[in-house]
Amino acid sequence: MSLRFFCSLIFLGVFCYAQEEKAPFAYTLDVSQFYGSILRHNPDISHLLTSHPAGLIVSYNKKTFGEKQWEQDFGYPDVGYSAIYQDLNNSILGRNIGLYAHYNFYFLNRNLQFRLGQGLAYSTNPYDAETNFRNNAYGSRILSSTYLLLNYQKENIINGLGFKAGISVVHYSNANLRAPNTSTNTFAFNAGLVYTMQDDKNPTYIKTPKPEKKQEPIHFNAIFRSGINESDVIGSGQFPFYILSGYADKRLGRRSAIQLGTDIFFSNFLKQLIEFQAVSFPELEVEEGTDFKRVGVFVGHELFVNKLSVVTQLGYYVYYPFDFEGRVYNRVGLKRYFGDQWFGAVTLKSHGAKAEAVEFGIGIRL
Repeated sequence: MSLRFFCSLIFLGVFCYAQEEKAPFAYTLDVSQFYGSILRHNPDISHLLTSHPAGLIVSYNKKTFGEKQWEQDFGYPDVGYSAIYQDLNNSILGRNIGLYAHYNFYFLNRNLQFRLGQGLAYSTNPYDAETNFRNNAYGSRILSSTYLLLNYQKENIINGLGFKAGISVVHYSNANLRAPNTSTNTFAFNAGLVYTMQDDKNPTYIKTPKPEKKQEPIHFNAIFRSGINESDVIGSGQFPFYILSGYADKRLGRRSAIQLGTDIFFSNFLKQLIEFQAVSFPELEVEEGTDFKRVGVFVGHELFVNKLSVVTQLGYYVYYPFDFEGRVYNRVGLKRYFGDQWFGAVTLKSHGAKAEAVEFGIGIRL
């Protein structure tokens, strides 16, 4: 259902970075057209795969030159903003308009560009019980959206003008904020033009000796997460959830750490789902009053990028009284540190490719 929702903290991180940046004047503007197909990741959306979507990607990219160590570590990426207009060419799905913050990473002499963008999109024709009941992909007008680009890009061919071409994947989902939410993933080919403006045609990329590996003892973390979500039963209602987590982390270097911890889940939508199944589907053999709480253990990894970090975790429920999507769960998202101890987090919790919730959290590292 969901590619990993990488969520709203990236906007804050890019904004703060842009305010502090003192690099030479250099940026690019690019426009690309794309054409592709919606992937059949779920048989429930088969009736929506009737034509080929097309659209436009417009981007602003600010270059980095290594004034900060993380820029050197990641190969002098770009920081940027982008907009996507996509016509799904399907009267049921309508059109989507998205705004994103993104990073561009470069390989092969800076000719191969990989972009990761995260933002919000607006759907012109979401599910409606009376007027659009066939749209089981988008249950709300506001969607979380992630997109990936892998492009060959050649800049400054003629008077600052260059071109780019490659493949792209655009994902839309509301992460079970409201049912239905089977989501869509568009795989497309894209091509376009890129215009470069800079005050130095041959800029110098700063290279400084890498600091010694950061040695740290094991640290203990506590985090509280919350949000709202809904079960897959349309109209069952949105309910708050609460998650208490504790884990230990150990730095492996300046950019990486491993984690081991536990989660306690209080998911109120499960309480309603248990009651619904116990009354309406006796063949499922769900007993009324079954405990809706779950307890999981997890291992994780944290990749540090400036004050932001990318978190990935894989968990297993050790207390699991009600069967919902299986015992294995995963989490991916962003953390933003405020000082040495406090941090905020936005993460997506899923069971495989099936999203359960977007989690907003605040925590402390001791």
